[in-house]
Amino acid sequence: MKIVVLTGAGISAESGVPTFRDADGLWEGHRVEDVATPEAYDAKPSMVQKFYDARRAALAGVEPNPAHVALGRLGEVLGSDLGLVTQNIDDLHERGGSHDVIHMHGELLSALCRACDRRTPWHGELSDFPSCPGCGIPELRPDVVWFGEVPYQMDRIQGMLMRADLFVSIGTSGAVYPAAGFVQLARACGARTLELNLVPSEGSEQFHEARQGPAGELVPAWVDEVLAEL
Repeated sequence: MKIVVLTGAGISAESGVPTFRDADGLWEGHRVEDVATPEAYDAKPSMVQKFYDARRAALAGVEPNPAHVALGRLGEVLGSDLGLVTQNIDDLHERGGSHDVIHMHGELLSALCRACDRRTPWHGELSDFPSCPGCGIPELRPDVVWFGEVPYQMDRIQGMLMRADLFVSIGTSGAVYPAAGFVQLARACGARTLELNLVPSEGSEQFHEARQGPAGELVPAWVDEVLAEL
């Protein structure tokens, strides 16, 4: 059985990672337009770098929760038959035991060079504008997908969805495209669909089944069900 899992902010929120936007539309006290667009970076690169430096440093204070660990356990059994796609830019899936995670919105612990397009694992600060290890030009930026940019590995994700027997969405709002359209593609290609979320998402009615509750409870229970059927 081929399974594609999409995870969003809700799965990491239980580990203490702030969701992308609060009810007032702010992200960690900032307007999204001020910290998550190419235009914001061009206008105030130092402020944007410092914002992501703080997010990167905060990762050291959080740990994967039972939902991350359960998906890691599922991956150990299914191997390449599990496709794990996340909208999150943290590394909690990897620390929970998952491998080959597709970070469609990029990764906090990676730097992208605007001069040569090289990606470099990065755990320190970027606000002092260090030189790129590849070309030597000080043009490193956070390797995250900002509004107005194209998510990573979309062709690969679409191919996985078209071959999936089951598509599962965990902790997503169902409001941000293209991820919000994954359920439609999976269903059109014959997959069963399941939503696991704290509350119904905006696209909840498009799933064959929806379960509400904390990811740390729902995901381990679902993984146990899947493993029992194998």
